[in-house]
Order: sequence, then C-alpha cells, then structure tokens
Amino acid sequence: MNSRSIANAGVACVCLGLGATSAQAQSSVTLYGRAVAGVDYQNNIADKSGRGGGTLWRHAGNQWGTSMLGIKGTEDLGGGMTALFVLEGGFDLPAAKPNGADLLLNRRAYVGLQDYWGKLVFGKNLSISNDIWYLDPTGQQFIGTATLVRGRNWQGNDNGIEYTTPTWGGFSATLQTGLGEQTDGFSKLRKDGVSLVYAAPSFEVRAIYDVARDKNGKYSDLFLTSKELTLGGTATFDALKLFAGYQRLSAPDAPLTAPSKANHYWVGANYQVTPWLTMIGSVFRVTQNRNAGSANLYMLGANYALSRRTLLYASVGKVYNSSTANFSVEATNNNPPAGGRQSGTYFGISHTF
Repeated sequence: MNSRSIANAGVACVCLGLGATSAQAQSSVTLYGRAVAGVDYQNNIADKSGRGGGTLWRHAGNQWGTSMLGIKGTEDLGGGMTALFVLEGGFDLPAAKPNGADLLLNRRAYVGLQDYWGKLVFGKNLSISNDIWYLDPTGQQFIGTATLVRGRNWQGNDNGIEYTTPTWGGFSATLQTGLGEQTDGFSKLRKDGVSLVYAAPSFEVRAIYDVARDKNGKYSDLFLTSKELTLGGTATFDALKLFAGYQRLSAPDAPLTAPSKANHYWVGANYQVTPWLTMIGSVFRVTQNRNAGSANLYMLGANYALSRRTLLYASVGKVYNSSTANFSVEATNNNPPAGGRQSGTYFGISHTF
C-alpha cells in the first residue's frame, strides 16, 4: 500500500469516526412556557390597625398557576448517558415583572447527567417540598395546600445538588440538598430533603421530608425555616381522582410568642365531567400550638379546556379562622383580622406553549 492509499484510508477512518460521534451526539433544545392572567377578589382584609372590612380587586397573575418562560435541552452522549440543562423563570404576566426576587431564572437553572442509574443535577431548582403538587387537588393554586402554611411548600433551593433514582417497579426517590455557602458553619442557610413515591396506574402514595435552616442554622420560623413532613396519596376511578394529605411542621427554635408546631390536613377531588370540563373540590384544616389557633379552608374550582393548550379557570374559596388565627383565603399577606372569615375568587385564562 503506497503513502497516498494510507492517507486516504486514514481520512476515511477519521470521517467514519466523526460520523459515529455525530450520530451519538444528538441534541435538542426546546423553548417552553405558560402565560396566565385574570381577575382576583378578596374581602375582609385587615388594615394596619387590625380592623377588617377591606375589599380588594386586582389582576390575577399567578393565582391559578405561575406564568413562566423556560429553555431546556438534552444531548445524547452515547452509552445510555444524556447531558441536560434547564433554565426557567416565573413571572407575573399582568404586572410584567419576575416573581419574588428580581431574577430572570428564579425557578430553575441547572445542568446535569442522566443514565440507567438515575439523574444527577447541579444548580438552582424548586425545593423538594414542591412535590406536594402531586398531592394537591387544586394543582397548587393560591387556594390550595400552600394557603394554610403561608407558602412554606413553595420555597426554592439555591446552590443545590439533586439525585433522582430510576423507577423500579413503580418506586422512585429523590434526594436534594442546598448548600448554605457560609464560611462560619456548614448548616447555616442549608436545606435538605427527600421524596419517596410509589406510583401505580390507579393510585399513588408519596412521602416528603425537608428541612430549611435560618442564617444561624436554626429552625426558628414555622412557615419559613422549619422541618416539614408530608404524607399523602391519590386514587383514580375513571373520571374521578381523589386526594388526601397530611403535613407536620416543626420549628423547635421559634420564639415563645410564635407557634412552633402545626398539623395540616386536606382531602379533595377532581372530576372530569366532560373531556373539556374538570371540577375541583377540596377542604383544608390547620391547627397550631401555643394558642395560635386553627383554620378551615373550603375551595371549589373549574377548568374548561378550549384546546390542548388553552383553558379557562375559575376558583372560589372561604376560610374560617378560630379566635386567635388570621389565615388568608389565598396564600398571600392579605389576612383578615384575628378570628375573621374571608372569601376570595379568581378567574382567567391560561395558555401553555
């Protein structure tokens, strides 16, 4: 074989190798999102002096569900391994501003790998407590599982590391930690959590445990920096899906003037009246220690699909507080006076793309 033949053969081998690499390294990038807007109403809002009677009409930006914009992508690395990333931000559509802190990527910003052994990601994600979504008959609306815990299960998880197992016979698990990144202590501002799930075609059971620590590494606020255990499940019977759940919150380092324990219960149902109309009904109850009181929350809602991507929604709720409690009918700070009742409703349109 002469030198030209050898060179040609080498070029052919390189081309074949590049072709094989190209075939393996298939990648995709997807733009996705949701736009939600409507009208929201609440009554009996307390003023600065604690007296009720205030009424509020406002736009509904995230009451039914968060507006969001995201980009996600994957690359096939070969051998069953995939690289992935997600960049996602939530925003209030009518107000045209990000949710919470002024951050473009306030929900998810992570990169990772996935193969037969599971998925490992690094970066920002929702806190594992958000897995309560699977147990919430409302789909985590403002009148839902977050209301009587003042948004405790809506937290994010910065500086995170998260591992999700493959699904083995219906069972899977997720482990999550959020590094506090403090030079004077590993536990300060740190978050940890685990979610266990067993899913079958007609039912699901789930257990979630997470902890969020304050700047001193303590559990000092029942609805912010605390320990949270969630147990629950769903059962589906044709057009009817039933939900039930329980939460135990604990903040052993809370000041004596504030509650340090709470028990939260709920039951609910989704009923698909037609392929386009789904009715929602749920009842929630919370009890607190240290004479902080209790509250009952009742919710009814409806989702009407105009297409696979666009739907109309309407939800109504009422909260009844005991004499020392002041929970709002929505997961907001528009509380009634202590012992007060409050009604609320929101309705609008959602489009997913």
